[in-house]
Amino acid sequence: MNRATSRKSAFRRLVHGTTTPLASIFGSGFLVIVSLLSDTAGPFSLFAMAAICAVAYAVGAVIRHNIAHAEPALAQPQAPPLLKLFERVSDLALVPAYIISVTLYLRILASYALGFFDADTEFNERMLTTAIIAFILLIELVRGLKTLEGLERWSLITTLAIIFLMIGSFAWYDAGVLSAAGVILPPLPDHSAWEIVTVLAGTLIVVQGFETTRYLGDEFDADTRIRASRNAQLISTAVYLLFVAVSLPLMHFFSGDVAGNALIELAKEVAVWLAAPLVLAALFSQFSAATADAISASGNILEITRHRLPVKITYVLICGLAILLTWTADTFEILALASRAFAFYYFLQCLVALEVTKTARGKAALVSLAALLLFITIFAVPVG
Repeated sequence: MNRATSRKSAFRRLVHGTTTPLASIFGSGFLVIVSLLSDTAGPFSLFAMAAICAVAYAVGAVIRHNIAHAEPALAQPQAPPLLKLFERVSDLALVPAYIISVTLYLRILASYALGFFDADTEFNERMLTTAIIAFILLIELVRGLKTLEGLERWSLITTLAIIFLMIGSFAWYDAGVLSAAGVILPPLPDHSAWEIVTVLAGTLIVVQGFETTRYLGDEFDADTRIRASRNAQLISTAVYLLFVAVSLPLMHFFSGDVAGNALIELAKEVAVWLAAPLVLAALFSQFSAATADAISASGNILEITRHRLPVKITYVLICGLAILLTWTADTFEILALASRAFAFYYFLQCLVALEVTKTARGKAALVSLAALLLFITIFAVPVG
């Protein structure tokens, strides 16, 4: 293989490796983040989004550190016992986190699908979510969910195309407003500093997904996974900040209590036709993200139980618990719960990193980040 061919092959692997974390990140949050920030931070939404992305990037650096340093240490026959313990407990923590995120994605999907027809009552959302979970289980029992893995790439392409369509449309609207009456920013919500911090802590899930590269070792080498994780975070951060920035002059249109599908309201203010592609993006991105996380949860359960459980039984457990959560919590409660679950997993990954970090400065940074993640795990609350 000549050098040019080798470079092309490496680039293709990097692009393919970036697809998984990027699809997961956008699956987690772009549909709910604008309404959530509007209700929490108001005119300071862009700064709040930047802070959330900064925390996520710091956690991503820990994941990348563990790919480079913890994985080789864990592969040794005499790996440190504490390192193995922290890694195993973090794998355990991922299972409920994935199950919660599956429920969240499908609740958001149901909210958007029903919201398009003005039929988004709490009961209807729960019924539709339950039906979709049952459909996913049926696919697994009949054909296997892995037949849907190719959906991820097409979902990402569709989602990105519609996000940029939204950004372009919102920016065009903003330019018109700016040249006419001027920009109207959303009012500052009447929340205490503690309420703002704890609600924003509950939004960590919207930038979750970069950790998936930690578990792609069978497909990609360590360097590719590290670069893919970093690229996914940089791309998603840029897109999120741009999206929130162009949404800011529209946030004052939000009326009443914040809703999981409130972005439809903004889309209709800009152009009535914009709601249709937005709902299409919701259907694609949330279904793809839910199936991907269900597959990941099943894989983790199989690994934890040393394959003692049949694969199909793992999906029965996952879907059963997702249905139970659907009927016991609303969308924003599930979102905050997912943020807490992943914060706990990230906290454990900080402990893994501490075991393979030698410098005092590195250890101090990890302890500080671990303390922040523990705060999120304990104190994060839903909006509203």
